[in-house]
Amino acid sequence: MTDRIELTGLRARGRHGVYDFERANGQEFVIDTVLELDLAPAARSDRVTDTVHYGELAERLVAVVTGEPVDLIETLADRLLAVCLAEPLVSAATVTVHKPEAPIPHTFADVAVTMRRTR
Repeated sequence: MTDRIELTGLRARGRHGVYDFERANGQEFVIDTVLELDLAPAARSDRVTDTVHYGELAERLVAVVTGEPVDLIETLADRLLAVCLAEPLVSAATVTVHKPEAPIPHTFADVAVTMRRTR
């Protein structure tokens, strides 16, 4: 599949992490998603019902990030993938979860986990 919808840099505050202070204080997570699907029907019809409404998808993804805490960003990425693959038109999805405020005692730019799943 060569058609894609990308939603990148989606920010939400969550309470994910293995440390108590991460759960208590929360931190910002940044989500990047790539949805693979056939966009030809939407291009022909010019109707949002023939594609994935990325605004509504963003709301569902933010609800996961701000929802029930998990220890690992791997688990969070898996839950976000489930949301993406719940879209009937999506044949594959890639999710990257960035944790730029990870509790690492050294200077770093980012920590991220990327997972891809297909139907």
